[in-house]
Amino acid sequence: MKRASLSLLLALAVAAPAAGQSPLIDETPAQHDARMAWFRDARFGMFIHWGVYAVPAGVFKDQTGFAEWYLEESKMPVSEYEKFAGQFNPVKFDAHAWAALAKRAGMKYLVITSKHHDGFAIYPSALTDWSIKSTPFGKSGRDPLAELAAACKDEGVRFCTYHSIMDWHHPDWGLRRAWNDRATGTPDMDRFNDYLTGQVTEVVKNYHPGIMWFDGQWEKPWTEARGKAMYAYLRKLDPQLIINNRVGGGTGDYGTPEQTIPATGFGPGVDWESCMTLNDHWGFNKNDHNWKSVTTIIHNLVDCASKGGNYLLNVGPTAEGVIPAESVERLTKVGDWMRVNGESIYGTSASPFRSTPWGRCTRRGQTLYLHVFARPVGGVLVVPMSNEVRSARFLAEPATTLSAESTADGLRIALPASLPDADDSVIALDVLDGIRPIVVRFPQAADGSLTLKAADADLVGGVQVQNEPPDVGYWTAAEGTVSWPVDISRAGTFTVSLDYALPPGGSPSDYIVTVGDQCIAGTLAPTKGWGDFTRVQAGTLTLPQAGHAVVAVKPAKAVPSGLMNLRSVTLTPRP
Repeated sequence: MKRASLSLLLALAVAAPAAGQSPLIDETPAQHDARMAWFRDARFGMFIHWGVYAVPAGVFKDQTGFAEWYLEESKMPVSEYEKFAGQFNPVKFDAHAWAALAKRAGMKYLVITSKHHDGFAIYPSALTDWSIKSTPFGKSGRDPLAELAAACKDEGVRFCTYHSIMDWHHPDWGLRRAWNDRATGTPDMDRFNDYLTGQVTEVVKNYHPGIMWFDGQWEKPWTEARGKAMYAYLRKLDPQLIINNRVGGGTGDYGTPEQTIPATGFGPGVDWESCMTLNDHWGFNKNDHNWKSVTTIIHNLVDCASKGGNYLLNVGPTAEGVIPAESVERLTKVGDWMRVNGESIYGTSASPFRSTPWGRCTRRGQTLYLHVFARPVGGVLVVPMSNEVRSARFLAEPATTLSAESTADGLRIALPASLPDADDSVIALDVLDGIRPIVVRFPQAADGSLTLKAADADLVGGVQVQNEPPDVGYWTAAEGTVSWPVDISRAGTFTVSLDYALPPGGSPSDYIVTVGDQCIAGTLAPTKGWGDFTRVQAGTLTLPQAGHAVVAVKPAKAVPSGLMNLRSVTLTPRP
């Protein structure tokens, strides 16, 4: 994983494959859906970062902020770093306790680092001695991956593995570090590719993971061609294997935003999974006590599920093989919530609503799960839909029936004075005749202006909302469109402005703005970079009468380098 301070940089490079596409021509959409079915149902998984970096526990001289990036950040000579292997003896490691904790938390799968960027294999690889074989634990004949795979099978948790492409230890990794005093000769990426392929083959054949979770693909020695070839090879080796999108080459089965949850998800039909730490590090750091609260964890899980994604939550065990007590405590409490409310998470799909100010919504067929984070002022929950209701009840209090009244603004559900759960009280709302959302239109301000923000946009064609404050990015396809339904109460002539960012050197960014039957076309000038936003006046248009309209922005043609990052569109009345 990237260091936490760089997570937003990595999040810029984690687009998921387009809906319905498969990188292999011999897999039909139906076969792809069948392969991904368990992943889509699971919604919640455990990430484990564990290796010899747990021995120093984040401490290097007078610095205490390191973890799994210890070797890179400390720039310790490899010959010195290798000595940690002799101290790695996790005698308290209990694979069944780890798997049981994942199950107790309500997690359906577990992803552990078979090898991180430091190159150390947590299993007895036949291809290198830089592995568990060189530790007292490994010399006793134990194999953590084998034990954990068996324990996961016993507990009904899907076993999966993470494997780094980048390797700071291996002499043939093309971007050799100056402090790698063990490396000799000239790096040879073909030899390294053979080594990497051999290792992932070992992992797939010996441990049968459900997912191969790649990472470290961003350095230049790893090419698009190598990424595509690795994906194709592994899919043939195990046709049911799921591979994340960090294998490189623009391929992979799902997107992997890191330490962030996309503001609007990735859109219909696109699989994704947000991975996060429980504190500020992936690996064990004994001085890191900045733990996420149980409330935050539950809200993050619900937020992901409400946008059609999964939540992969990390623990960093100690060198003795113990998952920190703070992690266990929090995961156990999340599991208490999941035992009552799990049906609102597992196998659900994204919310049909653009916005739910009181919390989030997930869906299964004709049942909507309303996740109430806080009781609205006045005690009435407004759901923006026009359906008839069969029943409404709290999952925590199934015998209690809630009344729902249909109004012009939507369904109004009267809540009791106190809710059953302080973190998230879930209402199961069974409705008739499909889901009929009420379109929530954006009104003009008192001065007649309209400011339309990226986080509120409807997205089509693979574009995504990213970053904080949010902007629309990944805008490459000709059909990529962002739009907002608006309510024009004061007609007239308006200046249309775009707040955007666009680095130099890409393809011409020709765009079109439409409002109703009015149209503006233009070409954007570059800014200093993807994060350097500026405002440009696109032009003027006249809306001759009040009423409903749609403001939309799209490219005039495909832009492989990206049309722009768009933060907002503003319509300002002209005098």
